[in-house]
Amino acid sequence: MAIGDEVVDFELQDETGTPRKLSVLLENGPVVLFFYPIASSGGCTQEACHFRDLSGEFAGLGAQPVGISSDNVTKQSMFATSNQLGFPLLSDTGHKVAKSLGAWRAWLPGGLHTRRKTFVIGQDRRIIADIGSESKFDMHADEALEALRKHKAAA
Repeated sequence: MAIGDEVVDFELQDETGTPRKLSVLLENGPVVLFFYPIASSGGCTQEACHFRDLSGEFAGLGAQPVGISSDNVTKQSMFATSNQLGFPLLSDTGHKVAKSLGAWRAWLPGGLHTRRKTFVIGQDRRIIADIGSESKFDMHADEALEALRKHKAAA
């Protein structure tokens, strides 16, 4: 996937077991879809909490973060609750969405197939920004905010 590409609509369960469809999430504004390898690991917790800490800035731009990993609903629920995240965490247990967006890797041992990647998706389901770093956990939220600001200024 590249900037400007249209993301195929999808539906996954969130941390409460509620089905969430991308097109519905986008009704209120852009979605910052951030993929993380495993709920509750150190880096993933840092990343998710940084998104949480910047939630007011995302809301001010009309956007919302949405986390996604291959963890099941129960693990996503524990992760969301223990860190008081306040945004949806989607369970992509079959890697369908990760594969479609290029956030999947087959070669990594231990089952950590989800690649740390973030996509800023506009209400038209087109990619505004593609952010990738496996080790700079705070970079994802920071660069997503910058992309949203630039997108809003250009509109």
